[in-house]
Amino acid sequence: MEAKIKVAAVSYLNTKPLLYGIERSSLRDQMELVLEYPAQLAQSLNENKIDLALLPVAAMQFIPGARIVSDYGIAADGNVVSVALFSQLPISEITDVYLDYQSRTSVRLTRLLFAEYWKRDVNFLPAPVDYIDNISGTRAAVIIGDRALQQLHNFPYVYDLSDAWKSLTGLPFVFAAWVANKELPAEFVSEFNKANAEGLHHLDEIVAANPFPAYDLKVYYTDNIHYYLDESKKKGLNLFLEKIRE
Repeated sequence: MEAKIKVAAVSYLNTKPLLYGIERSSLRDQMELVLEYPAQLAQSLNENKIDLALLPVAAMQFIPGARIVSDYGIAADGNVVSVALFSQLPISEITDVYLDYQSRTSVRLTRLLFAEYWKRDVNFLPAPVDYIDNISGTRAAVIIGDRALQQLHNFPYVYDLSDAWKSLTGLPFVFAAWVANKELPAEFVSEFNKANAEGLHHLDEIVAANPFPAYDLKVYYTDNIHYYLDESKKKGLNLFLEKIRE
């Protein structure tokens, strides 16, 4: 019996539309689906514990042979709402910023935006477990994923990182893409691509299955998150990877 292809992703709300089709596809017999933290995905891929991951794109540079194997991922063209800088004060008064190292991409994007867009020199601090409770005065924090959606109305200043990137570059931003570090069977890749697309036809069903009072998930899935990585998304991705290599 052939070994199953191990596919890994995170279980944030933003991945639900992609996982919907994958979990229901005929590929289930050929693959094993694993859910992990974003930061663990790169390590697991490097150690060959998994074969394919919905990987935060900043981690690609640390994976020998990294290649994007699907036309789908997690991107935004303007406001993404779930990756933002939260503060009690305007950005001109911020001196310290907590960074959640669970997401390497958000960390690199934040540092880049402070250097090139906001042009401010601040202290970056590793985020402790309870860091959201410590946002006060001149101390801000980057919050990502479902927790960011829950905090949108709790702070007077919310700076959307994808929107800031769009203002800086004029391009969309890609947060995660399906990345492998080895050649996968062409037939599997083709079916996997179709499976990713399937969930986008079932958004009402996905929204109904994931009650989330903090934010309208239909708006999130249709306006904020862009799942198809078209040419402009790839252009934005390549520019980001160039900038963080410099």
